[in-house]
Amino acid sequence: MNSLTIKGNWNELAGKLKQQFANLTDDDLLFKEGKEEELLGRLQTKLGKTKEEIHKIISKL
Repeated sequence: MNSLTIKGNWNELAGKLKQQFANLTDDDLLFKEGKEEELLGRLQTKLGKTKEEIHKIISKL
């Protein structure tokens, strides 16, 4: 997952993540250019997953 992939499809991916993980909020999924690590950190904390697991989940969407 690179920043271009995130930027291009992020709204769609965020919607799918919210469907899959009901405890995620819009704030958790807020994406700002250059802040990919911060986003991944929020997802790790909220979902209790490793960075690698988060990458796998997003790549499967």
